[in-house]
Amino acid sequence: MKTTQSLWRVSILTAPEAEEAVAELLGSTFRQPVSTHFNLKSRRSTVTVYLQEKPGSPRKLREILFAGLKQINHCGLKTSPGTVTLVKMRRLDWAESWKRHFRPIEIGGQLIIKPSWSKRRARKNQAVVVLDPGLSFGTGQHPTTEFCLRELARGGSFGAGRSFLDIGTGSGILAIAAAKLGYSPVHAFDFDPEAVRVARANARGNGVGQKLRISRGDVAKLPIRPGRKYDLICANLISTLLISERRRMVKRLSQGGTLVLAGILKPEFPGVQKVFEKLGLKLATSKAGNEWRSGSFCFAK
Repeated sequence: MKTTQSLWRVSILTAPEAEEAVAELLGSTFRQPVSTHFNLKSRRSTVTVYLQEKPGSPRKLREILFAGLKQINHCGLKTSPGTVTLVKMRRLDWAESWKRHFRPIEIGGQLIIKPSWSKRRARKNQAVVVLDPGLSFGTGQHPTTEFCLRELARGGSFGAGRSFLDIGTGSGILAIAAAKLGYSPVHAFDFDPEAVRVARANARGNGVGQKLRISRGDVAKLPIRPGRKYDLICANLISTLLISERRRMVKRLSQGGTLVLAGILKPEFPGVQKVFEKLGLKLATSKAGNEWRSGSFCFAK
């Protein structure tokens, strides 16, 4: 990362139903990891990307983003209000703003996720993941990520040595937590090379860099016949990608294993559930949070 003192923040305020589509718009436009924040009071989502340099002409930038928002609306998703903001901010201000609302998260008695500035002490036998908000998505604050963490912790209680695959690792939070909980082997991948770099750095910072493997990969290009299968797989992706690549994911699930699917809007969940059940899976547990619903699936007996 460059050592400049400023960052440029590009944000779009949108309806929750369009959050994933807007995140894809920002991510593909700037080729940078994207973060999202849902405001419970306003019921709006803010999708943000942080840039090292000013992104060219602000007027041209807005034209590009408004055109993308228009296309999303044409697909049936409401992006209103669709407000685009471009703000120059000091790195110190950016870091301090995170400190005000990023608090430690306890996942049962097995796991705690906390930022480096938190003085919260772990309980006895509680694994600790130290993760500061950065330019890559994934701090455990989002309900879909939290669901994955809870399923990870629950599965880890069944005994060490279970294998884990994280599809779309982002900040690496799930893979790091898996390694801390005793899963082995732990494999993770992401399509974004910057996310892979950040995830590897986070793994090293948590002392588990040698206990997991994080690589760049595309779920759409995974071999249909995998070299190995996993006891637990987490895929926190948009529903269209979950559906289109469902066979590649299910082929990697061991008999008796669990497939955790997240990143799904509530109205889209029944459609996702239906296509995975056609492949021989059944819904074991499900939870809704804000506009999202996540679920864990296992093979039907």
